[in-house]
Amino acid sequence: MRLADKRILLGVSGGIAAYKSAELVRRLKDQGAEVRVVMTRSAKEFITPLTLQAVSGHPVSYSLLNPSAEAGMGHIELAKWADLVLIAPASANLMARMAAGMADELLTTLCLATPAPVALAPAMNQRMYLNAATQANLKTLASRGILLWGPDAGSQACGDVGPGRMLDPLELVERCCQQLAAEPLLAGVKLLLTAGPTREALDPVRYISNHSSGKMGYAIARAAREAGAEVTLVSGPVTLATPAGVTRVDVESAEQMHQAVMSRVSECDLFIGCAAVADYRPAQVAEQKIKKTGDNDQIHLALIKNPDIIAAVGALSDKPFTVGFAAETVDVEQYALDKLQRKRLDMIAANDVSREGQGFNADDNALTVFWQGGQAPLPLADKLTLARHLIALIARHYRH
Repeated sequence: MRLADKRILLGVSGGIAAYKSAELVRRLKDQGAEVRVVMTRSAKEFITPLTLQAVSGHPVSYSLLNPSAEAGMGHIELAKWADLVLIAPASANLMARMAAGMADELLTTLCLATPAPVALAPAMNQRMYLNAATQANLKTLASRGILLWGPDAGSQACGDVGPGRMLDPLELVERCCQQLAAEPLLAGVKLLLTAGPTREALDPVRYISNHSSGKMGYAIARAAREAGAEVTLVSGPVTLATPAGVTRVDVESAEQMHQAVMSRVSECDLFIGCAAVADYRPAQVAEQKIKKTGDNDQIHLALIKNPDIIAAVGALSDKPFTVGFAAETVDVEQYALDKLQRKRLDMIAANDVSREGQGFNADDNALTVFWQGGQAPLPLADKLTLARHLIALIARHYRH
C-alpha cells in the first residue's frame, strides 16, 4: 500500500465530475491513505456529504463557521493535519477564488492555511477551461507552487469535446503516490529537453519538416516535472500546451534549436534530446515565394547539413548526463547502439516509427532503452505512462 500512513484532504467543488470523488476516496483508501473530505456549498448539489462520509469513514466538513467543528478539527486543525490537499474536481469558480487569495468558505480557507502541497484536478466545460481568464488563473496558481494535475481531453457531459475532463481517479491516485514518495526521483535536478519537429524554410511560405507532433517530448517534460526536476523545454513548432511548471523556449529551425540548447546546456544536469531535428536545410532560402515557371516539372534543391545537437552536447568535456532518441524504420537496435557509441551518449531510447499506432503523431508509443552494457524494453503504452517509466529508468542510472 503505497500511501500507508499518508493523510490526504480531498476537496470537492461543484461540478458534474463530483460523482467521481467517491471512487477517488475508495481508491486512495485502497492504497492505505487516511482520507478526509471537505466540500464546497455547490458540491453538495452534485453529491451528498453522506455518500462521501460513508466511503471515507469520517464526517464530511463543509462549514467554515461550524462551532462543533471548531471544537474538534476545524479549519486550522484540518490544514495542519494533511500531508496533501487534493481538490478533485476543481471548478473554474474555485480556481478563480483561489487565484484571488479568497477565504470565503472552508475549502478556500484551508488552501491558504495549510503547509502541505495543494494539487488541483481541473474539471469544467472545454470553453470555460480555454477562456483567457481561466488560463490566467491557472498560470497564477502554478506560479505559487500549486500542482495542476490535468485536465484530460475528450467527450464531456455537456456534449462538447475538448480539454476539461477531470483525470481518472486511478491516475489521480498515481499522482498522489508520486507526490508523497519519500523523495521525488529527480529532486533538485536541472533538466534541459528538446521536443517536436524543426522547420527548415524554403521560402516565406514553404518549409521542410517531419511528422513529429511533440507528444512524446511534452509527456517526458511533464513526467520529469512530476519527478521533481526543474525542466526547460526547447520546443519546435507544435500545438501542445506547456506542461505545468515547465519553462518553454520556442524555436523554429534546427539552427535556432542548436543555439537555444548550447546557450543553456552548461547550466543543466541532465539533457534529453527528444526532438525530431531536420538533418538538412536548404542552402539558400528564397526571399520570395518560389513560383512555377513554364513547363518545368522539376525543381532542384541544394541541401546542407544542420548542426547535430545531441552530438554537440555529447562532445562537451563537462557534458551533462545525456539521453538521445533514435526513431528508426529498420534495424532499430543496430542504429541505436551505433548512435549511443558514436555520439558519446549515456542512454538512448529507440522506437520503430514504421509500426502502425505508435511513434509520430500517435498517442501511444513503445521504446527500447539502451546504455553501455544493458537495455530495457518499455512496452506499448500511452505516451505519458511511457514517459513516467522512462524518467524512472533514467533517474536510476543518473543517480548511480
